[in-house]
Amino acid sequence: MVYRTRGTCASKIDLNIDADHTIRSVLFTGGCNGNLQGISKLVVGRKAEEVIDALEGTRCGFKNTSCPDQLAHALRAAIAEA
Repeated sequence: MVYRTRGTCASKIDLNIDADHTIRSVLFTGGCNGNLQGISKLVVGRKAEEVIDALEGTRCGFKNTSCPDQLAHALRAAIAEA
């Protein structure tokens, strides 16, 4: 699935999750490359619900969102599509 982010430097997130909601891949476009590669490596193999619980609500500076928060939104959307 491709998720278009809102309010972050990253413009989109490409992700794959299994039917059991295990995250198989995450790729951010834009944003802080090293940090987002690190986040992607940390979440692959985990359940989407676990990652949502950990990352949802994370803020970047004075923004109401962040790339990790947007990943949580993307995972919710992917689960809803399944």
